[in-house]
Amino acid sequence: MLRLDHVSKSYGERLALDDVSFTVAPGRLTGFVGGNGAGKTTAMRIVLGVLAADGGTVTLDGRGLTRTDRQRFGYMPEERGLYPKMKVLEQLVYFARLHGWAPAAARRNALELLERLSLGERRDDKLETLSLGNQQRAQIAAALVHRPEVLVLDEPFSGLDPIAVEAVQQVLTDAAAAGAPVLFSSHQLDIVERLCDDLVIIAGGRIAAAGGRDALRESHRSSRYELLLDADVGWLREVPGVEVVDSDGGWALFDVDADATRQAVLRRAVEHGEVVGFTREQTTLAQIFREVVR
Repeated sequence: MLRLDHVSKSYGERLALDDVSFTVAPGRLTGFVGGNGAGKTTAMRIVLGVLAADGGTVTLDGRGLTRTDRQRFGYMPEERGLYPKMKVLEQLVYFARLHGWAPAAARRNALELLERLSLGERRDDKLETLSLGNQQRAQIAAALVHRPEVLVLDEPFSGLDPIAVEAVQQVLTDAAAAGAPVLFSSHQLDIVERLCDDLVIIAGGRIAAAGGRDALRESHRSSRYELLLDADVGWLREVPGVEVVDSDGGWALFDVDADATRQAVLRRAVEHGEVVGFTREQTTLAQIFREVVR
């Protein structure tokens, strides 16, 4: 369990992190989302020891992080930090050896990751000759090549095409399945929503919401419903507490002011014809994000 407790950080008079607390559970993917300048990168750098917090603590399994602990972390910064004139395989082996792997084992790890990330054919190419998307894949491989026990990734999906996104998703999912706490930031909310078990939303240096994805959806559940009837639904506009967003014949999208109103709509629908469909619109991460950071 990776945990931040009441972490604060200022740059001069600007408060970058204000009493930030959240956990990253083992075996779970935690998405860290927020606008530009919200504090995501600062929090990640404090976790890695790149920055020192002004207050608060970062712990792993209940104890303070040591240099040895952080050597077991895999970190991918938002800025690309690999050696542009060094061959891809060569530098992955180098990074694995820095973490204590023997040469043969380091090479096996690197080759396996390159194949999984569809970079096997480019392993002997210099990094600077790769496309930006492939450089991003190489950066992810560098964070994983030493088989870390904790993963902290800043914008790992930036610049990736849909096929590469799927490959990276699978690698991260497998890391979590092996028991690693995985924390990653992303501006691509659809990916975060699809991939994550838990979410942390930060705004203005403070945690605006945190918890399991499904629990957050339930706590911010939508009041919008879709009705499909085998008869015209014009009567819906006359139901007290209903605001029709759109309608066409037997279909309508509408908001209700209370659960009792929803039940009243369903009763009226049954009276008017056969109910083909009656569903609540699923709350998206984008909707939750807009609601909590307003």
